[in-house]
Amino acid sequence: MSKLSRQNTILELVQQEAVANQEQLRRLLLRHGFEVTQATLSRDINELSLVKTATGYSLGRGEQTEPSYYTAGRLVREFVTEVREAQNLLVIKTSPGSAQPVAAAVDSEGWTEIVGTVGGDDTILVISASKRAAHKVAQRIKGMMQ
Repeated sequence: MSKLSRQNTILELVQQEAVANQEQLRRLLLRHGFEVTQATLSRDINELSLVKTATGYSLGRGEQTEPSYYTAGRLVREFVTEVREAQNLLVIKTSPGSAQPVAAAVDSEGWTEIVGTVGGDDTILVISASKRAAHKVAQRIKGMMQ
């Protein structure tokens, strides 16, 4: 199941009932078919701008009604300047100081072709399992740049 459907389910859950903590939310998601780690859940809570209140998680001040799933695309469009393929690796150049946020956003997309990323100051190293997987990711990122 996709990140978008998982985040929509999280929004529905916190609007329907009081969700006191991440562990309760994780168990509720599991009942809906989403097995997530604590790290993924923390990212989702942050991206959805959920706030923890005395009664549990709720929508933040902006009352966001849909997940912000454009984050990686927006960051890639704004900061990535070049994508180069090298076998099963990608070297992504960004404007100075932007590599780590872009790498974190790409990581949060959960693309199965990516084994891992390392973000420096203006360069991201993306590691894929194969040359073909790296090419697929490169094409996806280049598409986001437009």
